[in-house]
Amino acid sequence: MDVRGKRVIITGGASGIAAAAVRAFVAAGASVGVIDVSESGADFVDQIAKDGPGTAIFFRASVTDRAAMAAAVDATVAKFEGLDALVHAAGVQQYKPAEDLTDEDWEHVVGINARGTMIANQSVFAHMKAAGQGSIVNFASAAGLVGVRGCAHYSASKGAVLAWTRVIAQDWGRYGIRTNAVAPAIWTDMYQRTRDRLQPDELAAHDAGMAQMIPLGGRLGDATQDMAPVLLFLVSDGSRFINGQTIPVDGGLVMSR
Repeated sequence: MDVRGKRVIITGGASGIAAAAVRAFVAAGASVGVIDVSESGADFVDQIAKDGPGTAIFFRASVTDRAAMAAAVDATVAKFEGLDALVHAAGVQQYKPAEDLTDEDWEHVVGINARGTMIANQSVFAHMKAAGQGSIVNFASAAGLVGVRGCAHYSASKGAVLAWTRVIAQDWGRYGIRTNAVAPAIWTDMYQRTRDRLQPDELAAHDAGMAQMIPLGGRLGDATQDMAPVLLFLVSDGSRFINGQTIPVDGGLVMSR
């Protein structure tokens, strides 16, 4: 899990699981380029960089904007004089019945999650190919493996991420680029906001369901303790022969379903 000196780009790194990853990589001595649409992302990244021992820089860009992504990646590579890994965590989720989905709903969710993955991965490809090495970690979801009711377009987008990941793992492996996906079930601020909107009886029912579905602990995992170490490993040389895999970090959620 040694990532000292590694040069890493993390998308969506101003919040959620990705923000925990930024902290973990900087604390482990990596140089991190954070790409996010957040207007407050620069302040967050500056504070993390001060904590060291690694460093971090921020670029504001959307993963759906090919030109902006390419510019942010190129600037990160120029600053760090190379690139070792991409942790592509940026994404969105929306709950809506399948029969009520509009074209706009589909384009928004699938556009950011699936097309954004393609653009982010393509943006780092030339740099990694030239270096003859690199690690790409894409964020999928249990939704892409088993489907989530009320989230058809989100599930479809994450299924596309998984298929894309498996294909480029084969196509780009010849260049020394390994590509894997993670499927996290992690407690985030977004999940907490969802819990806060539930009535007491709804929350009790939800927690009872989670206790049945997640064999290990009966609840979602922690971004810092459970997810960040897996990302550190997948970027480190310790995972140099792991390619094309989907790694659920979910306490057994997918297995139990």
